[in-house]
Amino acid sequence: MTSERRRPRRGVETGLRTAAVWATVSALAEQRRQEVGRPLRVLDLGGGTGGMAVPLAQAGHEVIVVDPSPDALAALRRRAEEAGVSDTLRSTQGDADDLRTILRARVDLVTLHGALEVVDDPKATLDRISEIVVPGGHLSLVTAQRLAAVLARALAGQFGQARTVLDSDDGRYGASDPLPRRFDKSHVEALLTSSGFTVVDSHGVRLFSDLVPSVFLESDSERAALLELETAVATHPEFGLLGQIGSALHVVARRHN
Repeated sequence: MTSERRRPRRGVETGLRTAAVWATVSALAEQRRQEVGRPLRVLDLGGGTGGMAVPLAQAGHEVIVVDPSPDALAALRRRAEEAGVSDTLRSTQGDADDLRTILRARVDLVTLHGALEVVDDPKATLDRISEIVVPGGHLSLVTAQRLAAVLARALAGQFGQARTVLDSDDGRYGASDPLPRRFDKSHVEALLTSSGFTVVDSHGVRLFSDLVPSVFLESDSERAALLELETAVATHPEFGLLGQIGSALHVVARRHN
């Protein structure tokens, strides 16, 4: 059982919130595997129940998930067992400050998806990650974008909240906002550069999927068409501004040699 790798779960490949990110991460991991001649050592920081970690382990990489939630890690272990990857996927409770103690060696790839907006200190988190990535290794970062929240609040008729998101330092619309912060593309890229990374690719994801009513996405063909549109717009050289209205920003960065 453990010698056979199942295909990644269909959800990560076709889910509206994950497909574009997975396509980038899986391609990056495969390219890097060919360059170094072995499976990668991957850290999924804040990886929760393993939506990205399990498919990476199924692809043959050695993955560790570090997450502060014991409940999420328990679900991850069950998921890893069901997927037959318990031999190459391990997990432990902790956060960025614990990485030097937890990791046995530096890693080739870090995935930090949906976590930078909730950590106590984003710059310190990126600094800790930089310390444990091998020179030439990569970071895949997905984080919430400010302009998407401006658009969403305006479309909901909350014009004052939309203006607050636009003007506030942290990109929040007020005390009831569930997120501690949102980022602009320039801010994220500046943080990465100051932490020792070079940005390789940066584009918005979920440009339309969080806005389109679910009634229009009931069939596989409708979902596939939307994903195709999302990819085309996000990567089009003339439409870079549209990427900034995606609900999330996906940045791939390379650790300086």
